[in-house]
Amino acid sequence: MPVFVNIAAYKFVELTGLKELRAELLDLCQRLEIKGTILLSKEGINLFLAAERLAVEEFRQTLPSRTEFTDLPVKESISDRQPFTRMLVRIKREIIAFGVEGINPARYTSPRVTPRELRQWLDEGKPIRLLDTRNNYEFQLGSFDNALAIDVDEFRDFPEAAAKLPDGLKDETIVTFCTGGIRCEKAAPYLEMVGFKNVYQLDGGILKYFEDCGGKHYHGECFVFDQRTGVDPGLAETETTQCFACQAALTKDDCASPKYVPGKSCPYCHRSPVEQQKALLDKRNARLEQIANPLPGSIPYENRRPISISRKFDSMTVIDVLCALKTIHSREKWLAYCAEGRVRMKDDPLSPDTVLRSGIRLEHVTPATTEPEINAKVRVIHEDEAIVVLTKPAPLPMHPCGRFNRNTLQFLLDEAFHPWKLRPAHRLDANTSGIVVCSRIRKYARALQRQFEEGTVRKRYVARVLGHPTSDAFESLAAISREPTETGARVIDPSGLPAHTRFKLIRRCEDDTTLLEAIPITGRTNQIRVHLWNLGMPIVGDPLYLRDLQLGVSQTLGVNDPPLCLHATAIEFEHPATREVVRFDSNAPAW
Repeated sequence: MPVFVNIAAYKFVELTGLKELRAELLDLCQRLEIKGTILLSKEGINLFLAAERLAVEEFRQTLPSRTEFTDLPVKESISDRQPFTRMLVRIKREIIAFGVEGINPARYTSPRVTPRELRQWLDEGKPIRLLDTRNNYEFQLGSFDNALAIDVDEFRDFPEAAAKLPDGLKDETIVTFCTGGIRCEKAAPYLEMVGFKNVYQLDGGILKYFEDCGGKHYHGECFVFDQRTGVDPGLAETETTQCFACQAALTKDDCASPKYVPGKSCPYCHRSPVEQQKALLDKRNARLEQIANPLPGSIPYENRRPISISRKFDSMTVIDVLCALKTIHSREKWLAYCAEGRVRMKDDPLSPDTVLRSGIRLEHVTPATTEPEINAKVRVIHEDEAIVVLTKPAPLPMHPCGRFNRNTLQFLLDEAFHPWKLRPAHRLDANTSGIVVCSRIRKYARALQRQFEEGTVRKRYVARVLGHPTSDAFESLAAISREPTETGARVIDPSGLPAHTRFKLIRRCEDDTTLLEAIPITGRTNQIRVHLWNLGMPIVGDPLYLRDLQLGVSQTLGVNDPPLCLHATAIEFEHPATREVVRFDSNAPAW
């Protein structure tokens, strides 16, 4: 049987050329048949890899060819099987997600204490406080004797948890520790930033302590982020596994329990399916509320909007490309932005007369950006291993656009579900509320998208319109234009895209409005709004499609504006994992 060498390493160092470096590392690992994960960002590198000894040695000899990695410290352990299933090299915003401005380990970290120094301190009974910066399920599996848990479910919650530590600790000697040291590179300086006076970090983390000092002053195992789950002080793989549902570390006896159902429950979280789903949704929705308070776009930040130069813009000047993009900015405004150095390529300001080539990417940089207020009351109503179903409030743009970047559904979901990056299978306008279905991974995204493209997804909307229809049931087959007008509207165009919507009366109201059920058979942009407008019954509150076939302006409404009375109330489709037909409904809005 082959023996696999597992290596873990990180380094905070300012990196450039990330795409080229990603390709170089992926090619090297694939050639050597190495599996695992490498994370790259502008702040450094973080890797967990495994392969047979010769491959690992060649990797370690080749990596220092880039001067940034000449002194990369590597921690090593052995396993009798390959703990990873594939090789990934990813470019991330941070190599360890923290989200606090001003913490830059490449420039400053707290003083380090070596494992042997720490063991000596503990042998001597030196008055220190050990602070475990890891997640709760890692602490549960093992930690240093008398260590204080920071009590978090994910590292992003560290600042909030640190605020709850007793003020008396600020005058004590604190030694932070984690698995390999990387989290302490940010946690320890953060503690200093908020007033802790004497903070150290354990150099190399628990794994380095095991390597240099064994298990003295430590009880239990150390959680590792691969299929091994746990290693003992001899750095040997243990029989511990992990619960998918609650992430608890499970011993051999735990796995023998009838309450352990792989992928669903364990003795620590065993509940009925309904109870499990409710607990999961409560936790997820609480996280969404936390992220939205304050709104992420309300805190000034430097906004860098990417502008990709496609083939049709090849050989055009910067100013001509910017004007051709049909943004809200005038030519004069773009010229002013160029003069201020706010149109850049790789951080270099560009002249408006610079000729561009296809394939490159520019950035429009806006300092001290704040975004308009939105309704952030997103609620997850279902979650499983394949899909997430939620209700989107309005106004809330789904994706970055125009004045919105962080105050969007995608940004809120990225923060709440990290490290998962959900993929919405369809979209709702910013001013439309209702059900949205997302997939967790690309495989399920393709299966869902195919259903939308083939028209097998059944969607139902409720709309309040101006006027009363003459019939209780009617439909529209009017084709819709392929391109928007200058105001952002789609209009009826006999040579446009085929479109089909069915309508059914719910109630005629005394204020000359009507509640309708709308069932889109096709899925064109603004389809329900355009068809009702063309039928002389525009939706109440619509800022674009007005009465008497007049057009307004496409805009995201303010939170205090009268709402657009269109709500996606139900959706039915084939679940991409179980292949069963599932349906999800949402409560009707107040209007």
